[in-house]
Amino acid sequence: MKKILAIYLGVLISGCGSSESISSLITVKDQKIGIDTKNPDELLTVNGSVHAKEVRVDLDGALAPDYVFDQYNGAATHPNYSRMPIEELQAYVQKHGHLPGVPTHEALSSNGMDLKKFSLTLLEKIEELTLYLIEQQNQIKILQNTLEVTAQSPSFNSTEKSKDNSVEKIEN
Repeated sequence: MKKILAIYLGVLISGCGSSESISSLITVKDQKIGIDTKNPDELLTVNGSVHAKEVRVDLDGALAPDYVFDQYNGAATHPNYSRMPIEELQAYVQKHGHLPGVPTHEALSSNGMDLKKFSLTLLEKIEELTLYLIEQQNQIKILQNTLEVTAQSPSFNSTEKSKDNSVEKIEN
């Protein structure tokens, strides 16, 4: 299959220009194909940009991060996952300068990015963010209800009236 791919690439590219310059761009080494590299380290290594209309990454058994919602939905959580309380998350970000589980700029610069792993990590963070927002919205509703109840209580109204009188006295 690899030989067929190499031959196909060679034939395809040879129709695009002089065969001397094209053949110098393609390397086959240890059953790996390199384009503009002499040392391919994967089945296909391209030293340069790749333009595609679409890229599909097979997950091959990777666990989609729906486990983030397990505890929220009352299910048992994945054994290797726990969402940080927001206060701990804030402290982590202040100390480390990035989200937990997300590679740093330095790590990405030196090691590159595994598109599958990085996409799943980002999805996990989006799902966590969604839960933080849901919790925040629930807290806002509780506070709104507390304010409405407090505003309707007789002791609140008399306190407000005395404050209003104090403000009138100060203005006069």
